[in-house]
Amino acid sequence: MKPILIALGGALGSLARWWISEAFVLTTGLALPWAILLVNVTGCFVIGAAAAGSWNDVRFIDTDVVRYFVIVGLCGGYTTFSAFSLQTLGLLQAGDVGRALLNVAASVLGCLAATWAGYTLAAALAR
Repeated sequence: MKPILIALGGALGSLARWWISEAFVLTTGLALPWAILLVNVTGCFVIGAAAAGSWNDVRFIDTDVVRYFVIVGLCGGYTTFSAFSLQTLGLLQAGDVGRALLNVAASVLGCLAATWAGYTLAAALAR
């Protein structure tokens, strides 16, 4: 059942990212990166709410459905930035500020560098 929950959530999350991005551009006329920023911020909100509702003492949501459908599937398909943010929040809540800051710096700089490297390699191969 877990793979089905993840797949359904991932499909819905991917479609939601596309729909929201398209609707944002159509209604505001503003192109990227604003639409993606909106997706990343709302995805972070959803993963935070889902984690609080299923992991803390509150537990008002079924844990398996939230963990696999919402957190892994929906948020994973919608934006992986939400998972990065949740992990960084966990480090901060554990009092591990140094590792949290290292995670932020390494993730942002590493991902930008990897994106540049992949783009550069693909462009060079295409020539």
